[in-house]
Amino acid sequence: MSGHILVWGAGAIGGSVGAWLKRAGHDVSFVDVEADHVAAIRDEGLRITGPIENFSVKAPAFLPDHVKGTWKYIFLAVKAHHTEAACRALTPHLAQDGYVLSLQNGLCELIIQRIVGRDRTMGAFVNFSADWIAPGEIMFGGRGAVVLGELDGRMSARLETLHLLMREFEPNAITTNAIWGYLWGKLGYGAMLFAQALGDLGIADCLARPELLPVWRALGREAVEVALAEGVDPKGFNGFDPACFMPNAHPDEAAACVDAMVAFNRPNAKTHSGVWRDLAVRKRRTEVDVQIAPIYEVGARHGLPCPTVRKLVAMIHEVEAGTRPMTDANLLELIPT
Repeated sequence: MSGHILVWGAGAIGGSVGAWLKRAGHDVSFVDVEADHVAAIRDEGLRITGPIENFSVKAPAFLPDHVKGTWKYIFLAVKAHHTEAACRALTPHLAQDGYVLSLQNGLCELIIQRIVGRDRTMGAFVNFSADWIAPGEIMFGGRGAVVLGELDGRMSARLETLHLLMREFEPNAITTNAIWGYLWGKLGYGAMLFAQALGDLGIADCLARPELLPVWRALGREAVEVALAEGVDPKGFNGFDPACFMPNAHPDEAAACVDAMVAFNRPNAKTHSGVWRDLAVRKRRTEVDVQIAPIYEVGARHGLPCPTVRKLVAMIHEVEAGTRPMTDANLLELIPT
């Protein structure tokens, strides 16, 4: 078959975007590795639940080995550590004049462009809230930033077309000539979400712990310093302002920024990060090695040790291995000495 949009990875992020676009009348198909999820989408419909909207759409859905044909646009929404394998599987199904749009956390565009080509890779940053609940069901908990951009910063015709399409999902979606700035900004915020996943409290309650302000400052500062060393100006969103974590920023600036992040997350129906759900609910490996570890891996090239991020990654590995329990006391170990 030949199609318009293929969503590769129909979990919380891909399922949400694809469901909205399918309901709007677009030609959308889904790919996922979970056979029961694929069957539910195809036979019963993909249900979006939660406080924002409740609706269901039926759509073609396939396991990766059963995909046939080509698509103009492939929206990639697998976990970051599955990016390379997914890209190699989807490449035969990508039209020569099409592109892969990354709807992922981390710097996955670097992996994608290596496999399908830079000219067939589009960047995106998303911060809306959603959780995979069960086969065929995704809870959409709250709206958040959606930013689209060409990797080289061009404001192209295809970017404009993509923007019009994505506004049917998120009316406040924007385009940018600095997509790498948003991706690096999300790494700083993302490190804080990984820290939340070490304990029991939800995102807002965890960020609001006053004794943890030094942790948020350290994680944010290390990510911002590496971005600046890379020549990237990190961008803010939804309460997170990288300027508050610059090396010379006053602690009061970071405190005000954390308060803003708490205010953004407090009313959200999605109380815990996806990382927390991976560890506590789905009992599976997280994206830490592909999403957060690159902060200190890139930092090492610039002589930046990033000790707090390194410690965070090691602690996540211990939770994954079952050698560290998930408890709020874990975060106290991240306080710089």
